[in-house]
Amino acid sequence: MDLLGSILDTMEKPPNTPSKQGALLKKQKEDLKKFHEMEKDKLKKFRLNIEKKLLSFQQDELAQKVEFEPMEKLFRTIIHDIADKHNLIAFSFGIDQIDRHSVVYKKEFKPSEEELDALRKGQVDVYDRKLKELQEKMQEKCDKVEDNNKSKASGSKDINPNWNYTYKYANMIGLDVGQAAAKVTTPNQQFGMVPSSNKRDLRSIEQILNDNKLKKMRNLKPTD
Repeated sequence: MDLLGSILDTMEKPPNTPSKQGALLKKQKEDLKKFHEMEKDKLKKFRLNIEKKLLSFQQDELAQKVEFEPMEKLFRTIIHDIADKHNLIAFSFGIDQIDRHSVVYKKEFKPSEEELDALRKGQVDVYDRKLKELQEKMQEKCDKVEDNNKSKASGSKDINPNWNYTYKYANMIGLDVGQAAAKVTTPNQQFGMVPSSNKRDLRSIEQILNDNKLKKMRNLKPTD
């Protein structure tokens, strides 16, 4: 009995029935479909995220480039497509499957061929130095424009202190008040004022003395 059981155990089991094979294939197809849907959804979210990031980068006036972390070629291709869509420039640097990554630039900050060659060789310091020089030149131009605007604003109208208080208060007292007050008024006879020329004694000194002497003598002469 034990010998028969061992023989039966060593025999191959009968193949699965067609119904079991069909169910297994159906499950595999469903799993594969679910996997593809998940990958599709993942790529869709990645695309939306990259587009949002590049739009924000494009609107930032101070930003010159945006660098992404190392990723597979499929994802780098999406970055390049979206960058091209928004009039940006994308390059990839590094070794594939190790540190290959994408960098997106604004067109005005696109690296030269010399700088690209240095970046592809991993000589990042060369590009950073060139970029720093460009930033300094742009800042210098901005400073000059700002200084010129300040000079124009301050020199557009000469402001001189007004020391003439007659003009300063002209709207209150009138321009002719000071001048009129400085003039010597002519005496008016209707107010009882006689010109000094009418008051002057035209006699000579000798005549005045003689007249005074005669007047005294008349006063001293006894009356009858």
